[in-house]
Amino acid sequence: WKKEEIEALVFVSQTPDYKMPTTACVLQNRLGLKSSTLSFDISLGCSGYVYGLSVISSLVSSGNIKRALLLVGNTQSKNVNYRDKSTYLLFGDAGTATALEYNPAEQDTMLFHLQTYGDGMNSIIIPDGMYRNPVCESSFVEYTDEEGNVRTPMQLKMDGMDVFSFVISKVPKCIKGLIENYQISDDMIDFYFLHHANKFLMEKLRKKLKFAEEKTPYNIENFGNSSGACVPLLMVTNCKERLENGSSRMLFSGFGVGLSVGAGYLTTKNLVVSDLILYKK
Repeated sequence: WKKEEIEALVFVSQTPDYKMPTTACVLQNRLGLKSSTLSFDISLGCSGYVYGLSVISSLVSSGNIKRALLLVGNTQSKNVNYRDKSTYLLFGDAGTATALEYNPAEQDTMLFHLQTYGDGMNSIIIPDGMYRNPVCESSFVEYTDEEGNVRTPMQLKMDGMDVFSFVISKVPKCIKGLIENYQISDDMIDFYFLHHANKFLMEKLRKKLKFAEEKTPYNIENFGNSSGACVPLLMVTNCKERLENGSSRMLFSGFGVGLSVGAGYLTTKNLVVSDLILYKK
């Protein structure tokens, strides 16, 4: 692609550069894209790739936008306290880029089923720092919770039991909704890509959904919970050769902060898959 051919840029993250302006505008400038590029942010975490792909694929499928970039990533390590065992050991930082091109002659299938459970907003939250609870002196004071975890109101707080219950009860419902709505059978799926919350939870979910182990790759041992970047990161680290050579069919799901969950079904053919770029602090 040439830079001037890109017509849209969608950035999905909950660790933006600034409160204002939107990071998509910053990226449009840093990438040297033309001023007519449609650019905006979506503020979502672990479900972000599914939601972002749903939005940007809708823009491209109309044919009005021929080439677009979906950029998804978070630096959650900046939001956790090293003395908070409920979060610090889980999260990894990652960013991904997905390029979509309009091709009416050979269209990929993209199907989605999205759900929101805002009554669970307090299950994963950073209480202070925005306009509901602006930064004040107490925002930087550490406290210890009943389980001995230390954090400030400016750092990530997660109720592990609430999240576990959400994943086990709501995520299968969303995925089954996708499967039933579009009559997707197991023989129509080569890969199941699940958001990497943690290995124990993923195995519970995989077994409940009866997904074959050989079809459900993991890379959590190397990257941890990389939030919205989990699904595309899996494609690069575990399935690059297969995706580049021939047709592939995948069912994927992202779920977490919000509480929010999305499931999608995607077919591809001879994808161009970039190499993994590792960055060490």
